Amino acid sequence: MLVEKNVPLQAFNSFHIVAKAHALVRIASEADLHALLADPELRASPKFVLGGGSNIVLTGDVKALVLKVELMGRRLLMETDKAFIVQAGAGESWHELVAWTLAQGYPGLENLALIPGTVGAAPVQNIGAYGVELQDRFDSLDAIDLQTGQVFTLHAAQCAFGYRDSVFKHGAGAAAVPDGAVSAGAVAGGHQVLGLKDRALILRVRFALPKSWKPVLGYADLDKKMAEHQCAHPTAQQIFDWVCEIRRAKLPDPQVIGNVGSFFKNPTVTPEQCVDIIARDPKVVHYHLADGGVKLAAGWLIDSCGWRGKSVGQAGVYEKQALVLVNRGGVDSPFGATGGEVMTLARAIQTSVYERFGIRLEPEPVVV
Repeated sequence: MLVEKNVPLQAFNSFHIVAKAHALVRIASEADLHALLADPELRASPKFVLGGGSNIVLTGDVKALVLKVELMGRRLLMETDKAFIVQAGAGESWHELVAWTLAQGYPGLENLALIPGTVGAAPVQNIGAYGVELQDRFDSLDAIDLQTGQVFTLHAAQCAFGYRDSVFKHGAGAAAVPDGAVSAGAVAGGHQVLGLKDRALILRVRFALPKSWKPVLGYADLDKKMAEHQCAHPTAQQIFDWVCEIRRAKLPDPQVIGNVGSFFKNPTVTPEQCVDIIARDPKVVHYHLADGGVKLAAGWLIDSCGWRGKSVGQAGVYEKQALVLVNRGGVDSPFGATGGEVMTLARAIQTSVYERFGIRLEPEPVVV
């Protein structure tokens, strides 16, 4: 185990914001973690877990010890009557895992193609796209308590999945999860289980991919692809290819233009609130949910406030999709967008949307 000092993080975050880690350790095995936790000084240090860096905004140098997750490996763990159980290391590329599962004949993740980041970050964010969320295909995960060194397993209910949310996004005391969760608190003998942010590091994740596969459709972009290809019953591979085409047309490649994908969550409102907004603007893009709520398209709200293409310093709103904030300074430039510029732009957008629609947009990325 090597502790690297003053490590540049520009290449380790997809916004390509210039910042440094005061100290960084690469975690390529559980042995690395046990060695780290055996060191009294490192064990006591505040820690920041870094996967692919595709969901963070760095507003300065990171003083906490950065744990760069590089745990690899993917395999079919077992089969049940209903599903293929696939396991992948937390450091694996998410998109490469999706492509690999299809190549092996295990469909189910195709709607989540081309989402940037690592496997370990996927349950933290409960990633989702085109009608599928990670929780829909989740089996379980293994994580390690960064205070005790104990490895534990969580199943779906214990992860407290929500819309772009999980137990891993909340600190102790910030958000309780369902009783019986095998978290750090439960392992220690506690009855109430609290958030695991900065307390646990995900080691590997298991997915249950259905043998009785059915396509998940119903989104306008996918409907257009079906009509374009005159295909009423697409295969999983076709959906994968279409999702990749759609995302590439809408979203910038973070290796070319720094970004974290969708910057804001799509807000959910009551049917009454939606009726009120439609009365003011009949063109509002919205989707009715199974629970009776209505999801609004955050990108449409931002676009309607005139933000598409606008900038604050080197931070800008992407011309092809208003939901995406970008670094206009170049991925290798030392003079690109700062985290402060990104957040100033984000707050200005939030204010505009609230003043016009009465809706508070919530950012997706973690601000560090």
